[in-house]
Amino acid sequence: MDRRTFMTASGGYALAALGLPDLDGITRRTRAQSESAVKVGRGEVAAVRTMIKSLGDAAAEIGGGHARSTAVHYLTTSVSKWLSGSWTEEVGRDLYGATSQLVHLIGWMAQDEGDHGFAQRYYAHAFRLAAEAGDAELSATALRGLAVQAIDLGYRAAAVQIAEECVDQAKRLDDPKALAYYETTLADAAAQDDDRKTATQMLSASQAHIERASTEAGDSWASHFSIGRWAHHSGMILARLGDYDAAQDHLHHSLDIHGLDRQRSRAIVLADLGTVQFRQENYEAAISTWGDFLDCANGVRSIKVSDAVDDMQARLRRIRGVHGAEDLSERAANLT
Repeated sequence: MDRRTFMTASGGYALAALGLPDLDGITRRTRAQSESAVKVGRGEVAAVRTMIKSLGDAAAEIGGGHARSTAVHYLTTSVSKWLSGSWTEEVGRDLYGATSQLVHLIGWMAQDEGDHGFAQRYYAHAFRLAAEAGDAELSATALRGLAVQAIDLGYRAAAVQIAEECVDQAKRLDDPKALAYYETTLADAAAQDDDRKTATQMLSASQAHIERASTEAGDSWASHFSIGRWAHHSGMILARLGDYDAAQDHLHHSLDIHGLDRQRSRAIVLADLGTVQFRQENYEAAISTWGDFLDCANGVRSIKVSDAVDDMQARLRRIRGVHGAEDLSERAANLT
């Protein structure tokens, strides 16, 4: 999809497209259920959550392109049947919340393949499902997906607007890790928009929250935002603001201190670190880091990784005479 079709009318589109959720929908559907509808209970909700974890782990390791069709098939064949089934109001809300997570995961997978139009529609559906379930964290997470898309595609004003709404949605939460997750997104959007004041304020707020967050990973999307992932995001925000020394410190912190257990995540951080080193004209270090990046990127199916390879090759062409640059470029051309 052409990036111009991502948003038809600035940031207002993304928020307006979400519409007003049917907050009484689950209650009304509980009352209107027929006796012939398939009965849905805790087991089905647990099954959805198990599939989300399994598919999410695979996508985080080797990229969203590998498991998207499986996730869509599961949604359309199994979960859709349960949404039309018979359940208590409590089970219904849990089912809608779990489905919101699955739909969001599919949107993320599509975004990771570069299919932004598809991803945007799924994020909007995830928001509606989360709102009907009454889950503020999932609602904020769906908005974050839209904000990150806008950041990636360069829609600066839209990214700030959606990220602000994301942070506003999260005001009801008391989970410091979730708050850090959304505040970091707003800091990123503000930095891209050259709003240093907001970017710095949000980055400071996110640091305060992530430093007192639990180290345990829970079931929600935001709960997997570790301090290592925060260090990666904050490092790239600092790079946007021109503080390359601090950016490099944060990226090393992400890799060396906390580590990143996912192949895809580690590859992206290595690519970013190499770019920061290149901008500091430390070409020897950049070539070494990019070599590690290519080792890690092999087999990963992600637009972020393929874009990073293209970006690296463009930079290497500027330093052809530096030892190792041409060999690295050849390796990148043969990456599978």
